[in-house]
Amino acid sequence: MAMFQAPKGVPEYFGARGGSFLAVREALSRPAMLAGYGYAELPVFEDTGLFVRGVGESTDVVSKEMYTFEDRGGRSLTLRPEGTAGVMRLVVEHGLDRGQLPVKVWYAGPFFRAERPQHGRYRQLQQVGIEAIGSDDPALDAEVIALADEAFRSLGLTQYTLHLTSLGCAVCRPGYREALQSFLAGVDLDEATRERAAVNPLRVLDDKRPDVQARLAGAPHMVDHLCAECAAHYAAVRQALGLLGVRWNEAPALVRGLDYYTRTTFEFTHDLLGAQSGIGGGGRYDGLMESIGGAALSGIGWGIGTDRTLLACEAEGLEPGAGPLIDVYCVPIGADAKARLVGLAGELRARGVRADIAYGDRGLKGAMKSADRSGAPLVVVLGDNEVQGRTAVIKEMTTGDQSTIPWDSVLDVIQSRVQEQAIERNSR
Repeated sequence: MAMFQAPKGVPEYFGARGGSFLAVREALSRPAMLAGYGYAELPVFEDTGLFVRGVGESTDVVSKEMYTFEDRGGRSLTLRPEGTAGVMRLVVEHGLDRGQLPVKVWYAGPFFRAERPQHGRYRQLQQVGIEAIGSDDPALDAEVIALADEAFRSLGLTQYTLHLTSLGCAVCRPGYREALQSFLAGVDLDEATRERAAVNPLRVLDDKRPDVQARLAGAPHMVDHLCAECAAHYAAVRQALGLLGVRWNEAPALVRGLDYYTRTTFEFTHDLLGAQSGIGGGGRYDGLMESIGGAALSGIGWGIGTDRTLLACEAEGLEPGAGPLIDVYCVPIGADAKARLVGLAGELRARGVRADIAYGDRGLKGAMKSADRSGAPLVVVLGDNEVQGRTAVIKEMTTGDQSTIPWDSVLDVIQSRVQEQAIERNSR
């Protein structure tokens, strides 16, 4: 019988790397929670029209990369390729735009794109995202960007760069579009790229082929064609980022791969990830909510790749979430000891101490071998002598030291030692 394997382009996380993945996801979401962003659980698939209209029909995401299928009722559905359109639909459908503004949400989970799998480029990609909807305050733009920067710094990352620009608005972009199309008319482009330029010339700037990029040298930049209002907005964003201690690089040629971006646009890259250097990004999307039938509210957000951020940590030699999965391993020798340690493990967990037991009624030698493999820094051993004497043996696995503790004190002693070890680990 053939052995089943995970689909191509779908990474899996388990063991120590599973712990690292979870630690990265928590680090990416924690700054948002501290800034008042509430969690939103989004559907994994949506009406295909939501992405066609919201993301943009001329984008590679919509034209080439979506997993689209027809359900039993004949409806066209698509596995979500990104999160912002789904959040907009949620806000409109449930009337959140009629309440406190800005609406602040964060979300996490898998997204799907039918791409050629590469290192760091997956068909099922994991992201954490945030959206702030209902305010065009440039200070909010700076907050959103700073939350991503804080998440990266909290993981210990240092070799990443924030690229920043403005893509203007409906007032100044038409003039820039004409200037760009005029430039592109004199560039030798293949037929498919020329057709893309006719639909949305900014898409050409996002072409990753080196020969195309070489021909685009000298192309006009949107940031040089901003109207007075957009220029003032961009200046205020940069000032606020400075106040928040966030460093950035001006990136006038930056174009994100989605059509809805306006004004503030940004991307984070990591120096050690090679061709797939992007670890996340986002921008402002004035007009997106209106395009899917909602109010004309402004918004800004980002999507950070959990997979890519983990790869960045590994490239810098960082081990997020490193350490044992449990604090205490309980070794019972005999039925009476097992009954007591089952209860003890439950009480420890109730106090927030991670505890496990050597199940299977193994002898002392086999149980201690299991304790060593568990990685737990503390082991509690209980046999007939300890049960009769109402004591327990606690062994420090790093030093080999062990002591006999009165049973009535075991809970408090273990909790105290676990807290001391946590303080010691955090101070390293």
